[in-house]
Amino acid sequence: MVLEAQGESPAAQEALEKLCRTYWRPIYSFVRRHGARAEDAEDLTQGFFALLLERKDLNTVRKEKGRLRSYLLASVKHFLTDEARHAMAVKRGKGQWLIPFEEIRERERIDVERSDRLTADQIYERRWAFTVLEQVMTRLRDEYRSAGNVRFFDQMKKMLMDEAGRPSQAQMASEFDMTENAVKQAFYRFRQRYQALLREEISHTVAMPSDIEDELRYLIAVVRA
Repeated sequence: MVLEAQGESPAAQEALEKLCRTYWRPIYSFVRRHGARAEDAEDLTQGFFALLLERKDLNTVRKEKGRLRSYLLASVKHFLTDEARHAMAVKRGKGQWLIPFEEIRERERIDVERSDRLTADQIYERRWAFTVLEQVMTRLRDEYRSAGNVRFFDQMKKMLMDEAGRPSQAQMASEFDMTENAVKQAFYRFRQRYQALLREEISHTVAMPSDIEDELRYLIAVVRA
């Protein structure tokens, strides 16, 4: 995805959208934690992505065999130290579709209390980790929706995430007219597919396949912290 996000082709635009969906919230949250007001943080985040793509800096990630998460964190730190960038007012218009700031502001209101106890780097890492997990779950839900099994997905998700009101295998069997063994097998397949999609999402953000497992372990550590 790193190199695919450059260029003018439809495939490049799709890759660019995916890249921004993953990283706009971590970058914006990092900028906000550095003390920028909401409106200024929006402009800086928009400007950061615009500059990154204009310079085709994403090539560096592949050339240096880097990880996009670490590369973007270092890049935004450098971006914020440039006082000229602080004064830059990014014009709204072309490229505005990249970043859904209304959604950011809504989530920010929910996360204020916990965010006050975290450093900017910690906020960035947590936003990145949970955004990746949300994207994985959305993809999995879409697969079950296509098969007409959204209600089954919702219950499987509760079992996987250990959510409140998590159903037992016996309850699942009764609700969906299945045997408990069939529920057990269905949950195994659900978990395996979730793990496969998670690895796929992670693979889009590293330059080398050998980095996938390390990055996955890092994501899990961030979530558990």
